[in-house]
Amino acid sequence: MRIVVNTRLLLKDKLEGIGRFSYETLKIITRKHPEHHFVFLFDRDYDEAFIFSDNITPVVLFPQARHPFLFYWWFEYSVGRLLNKMKPDLFLSPDGYLSLSSDVKQLPVIHDLSFVHYPNDVPFLVRKYYNHFFPRFAHKAVRIATVSEFSKTDIVKQYGISPELIDVVYNGVNEIFLPASPNEVAITRKKYTGGESYFLFVGSLHPRKNIVRLLKAYDLFADVSMEPVKLLIVGERYWWNSDMETTFRSMKHQDNIVFTGRLDDEELRCVLGAALALTYVPYFEGFGIPILEGFKSGIPVITSNVTSMPEVAGKAALMINPFSVDSIKEGMIQMTSDSDLRASLVRSGAERLSLFSWEKTADKLWDSIEKAIHA
Repeated sequence: MRIVVNTRLLLKDKLEGIGRFSYETLKIITRKHPEHHFVFLFDRDYDEAFIFSDNITPVVLFPQARHPFLFYWWFEYSVGRLLNKMKPDLFLSPDGYLSLSSDVKQLPVIHDLSFVHYPNDVPFLVRKYYNHFFPRFAHKAVRIATVSEFSKTDIVKQYGISPELIDVVYNGVNEIFLPASPNEVAITRKKYTGGESYFLFVGSLHPRKNIVRLLKAYDLFADVSMEPVKLLIVGERYWWNSDMETTFRSMKHQDNIVFTGRLDDEELRCVLGAALALTYVPYFEGFGIPILEGFKSGIPVITSNVTSMPEVAGKAALMINPFSVDSIKEGMIQMTSDSDLRASLVRSGAERLSLFSWEKTADKLWDSIEKAIHA
């Protein structure tokens, strides 16, 4: 079989959630299935590290698709023309975008529909593109893969897709994450917080990650806490907005906030392992990989009681209401004051990990690929 894959989010040192999903699953699938040929479509020069095996042919298509007008050009003209000429068995798109101009069988991975529920969190033109094209992509697809039962139910409800045509493919977690030794904890805390313990947020600083309420909650926590616990925020500021800036500038305890920017995997491993707890409290999430990274790093996790997060965390995290600043604050207080709770959550998180691995993700995605090809 010949499978063409949209790999435009395989960017060296910039693997966000969907890019990480693409990287981990495609690395396993292409090596596990050497009898099949894969064509990887990039929209810029690619790193050779992404050509995982000999059965991959990389192709660079113009233009770089990072704007709604260029999304349209790339998928409808550049990709569409290649698909119609090559006529592969399947077009796999890990970021959900399809080519409406081709009749080749197509399988998108639609991770979530946050833009439907929170349109104002997305720039105007991107919002217009998503809400115009994603319903069409969903109905164009021969099957759909998604990353949680929550997202599956949402796609069925929003787009009227039969649930029989949607496969749930949970995310995995990078094997690099491990509990830190006491010495590693001490070194990392000295580097980032002058030796003090800290709460940790990991992710893009996007509005739906709830940065504003997290900052407000931390300020309230720091007012009453007897423990000198800081807040470390890891992630790029690409989505940083005026609400976040105003909230940060008005904080009484802003000196306790440490922004690290993006970290490489090794440094992220150290920072996660040395945290007092992960405070990952988005108000909308299709999955939430940092929850698993917290479990794998042997630290307790505070997360939200909405959308996919209860499904991913089970009973292994302290659940809070992400729309309540007070609820987030109370979670922080519980986490600092109750060592038995922390230890119990760490044990439960380690047990919960048995449900998730990139190997399982890749196998589930391959099952969906085979169903799509034979549809």
